[in-house]
Amino acid sequence: MTLTEHLAELRSRIIRAALAVGVGVIGVLAFYDPVLEFIRGPYDRLCERRPDLVTNCDLYSLGPLDGFNARLRISLYGGLLLALPVILWQIWRFVVPALHSKEKRYAIPFVFSSVLLFAAGAVLAYVTLDRGLEFLVAWSGDDVQQAFQITKYVSLVALMIAAFGVGFEFPVLLVFLQIAGVLRPRQLVESWRIAIVSIVVLAAVITPSGDPITLVALTIPLVILYFVAILLGHLIVRRRKA
Repeated sequence: MTLTEHLAELRSRIIRAALAVGVGVIGVLAFYDPVLEFIRGPYDRLCERRPDLVTNCDLYSLGPLDGFNARLRISLYGGLLLALPVILWQIWRFVVPALHSKEKRYAIPFVFSSVLLFAAGAVLAYVTLDRGLEFLVAWSGDDVQQAFQITKYVSLVALMIAAFGVGFEFPVLLVFLQIAGVLRPRQLVESWRIAIVSIVVLAAVITPSGDPITLVALTIPLVILYFVAILLGHLIVRRRKA
């Protein structure tokens, strides 16, 4: 393919991904109230568990545009999540012409595992967010009254889900690099100490809340997935050699 043909292919892939996001945004807008109630889940759990810590469990709109902006953000974030399988598939379809025929058969496992791991990270972020909020609220001081602005709370939930979801894509990248021959399983095993330190630093950087509970909740699964990725890469590489 010429450069112009590559650009045309890239444009078509971007348009398809954008259409999928648009459909997802419309779907979230149609069910906005249940989605908002779902997003409030971690905050509601904190209110039920620690009424002494959080006395007011309402989300506040501090300006005439806050409610409108919150609706737009929730719709956009939700649309991106719903369109994630299509986006990953379009990325793969754009990359696949550069791969050998033996490497193309990993398309479906690549997309499926990426979506599954992102969903697992998102669920973990949602489940542990109330503990992170509890730590942040407790450390703000006894004399500080909590009043959560709806746009900032929605952004925090979205960033937490994105951070955990992207972090859980780490083993997919490791397996791909092992298949491509960039990294060797033995090399990854020998560098496990450096890898653990790097994972801790990465988790500290990408988590928006910065609390230790969230840091531990992201670090431990990533360390486990690191060794799982090494095992999978070793099995695939050994099978290819055989």
